[in-house]
Amino acid sequence: MLRTFKATAVAALCCTVVGVGIAGAPAASAAEWDPFASTELENWDPFAAASGPAKIKVAGRTVNVSCSGRSAKGEPVIVLLAGMGDGLDKLAPLQKTLSGRNRVCSYDRLGAGASDAPAGPQDFAAVGKTLTGVLDRVAGDRPVVLAGHSLGGLIAARYAPDHRDRVKGLVLLDATSPTMLADVKKAIPASAKGPAAELRAQNLAVFKGGNPEKLVIADGKVRSAGNIPVEVVKHGKQYLAAVPQYGPRLERAWSAGQRKWLALSGRAKLSTATKSEHYIYLDQPGLAVQAIQRVAAAARPHA
Repeated sequence: MLRTFKATAVAALCCTVVGVGIAGAPAASAAEWDPFASTELENWDPFAAASGPAKIKVAGRTVNVSCSGRSAKGEPVIVLLAGMGDGLDKLAPLQKTLSGRNRVCSYDRLGAGASDAPAGPQDFAAVGKTLTGVLDRVAGDRPVVLAGHSLGGLIAARYAPDHRDRVKGLVLLDATSPTMLADVKKAIPASAKGPAAELRAQNLAVFKGGNPEKLVIADGKVRSAGNIPVEVVKHGKQYLAAVPQYGPRLERAWSAGQRKWLALSGRAKLSTATKSEHYIYLDQPGLAVQAIQRVAAAARPHA
């Protein structure tokens, strides 16, 4: 039973612990995009129709990035953020679909995919500095819509309030709760035994930095990102309920955490992907695409 639920439960509570791969696009049309091709940095044009993956330097570290699609000057660039343990390859189909209408980029955070490992432990400020460096390169002075899954959603939501001049929209796809550490401790008490106890211990270790990104995932209050369009989408298939004894508590805590993200903006909306588990953009890709496109459209300067 433990083997059945542990990987997906950990993925939902925080992130995917194990993930591999790189992806991107050759300098060709989006329709011909090969997500496993590569491009040398000196030949990389971040504003070409399809450009990536490429290795860029951010604060002395190598970061793997990929961009595709075109948009009118001044329109927002969509930047996708994967869950922990996931690389660009996981997001490649979503990026390719979105690039038919929008300029879309994604990147491997330090410790993920083909990017360098972090020099040491990271906090949200450190992860945010890397994101800023990526945005400087792939978006320039254009507005940005951040669309994040799982831990990527948490990072996007933490980043946006401090970068209102740049981030003009957010999409959170089953994002990690802003109070996930406390939620896990409350849902699965220290007295728990068996598989639930192991799941609790594993998540607490991950939150303390025991993950590929060496990121210490601290709880925090949700701060306003301004009156920007925000769509929060949570999973509908209650697979966390499979955790013996404490599953229903985990599902309730997860739903409560998703509602907390509505404090990001007066224009925030919450919906449920009724046919999805944690990976909404894989289980219901059309739903994810529509949510991102709606926010991108609402984030246009003339919207």
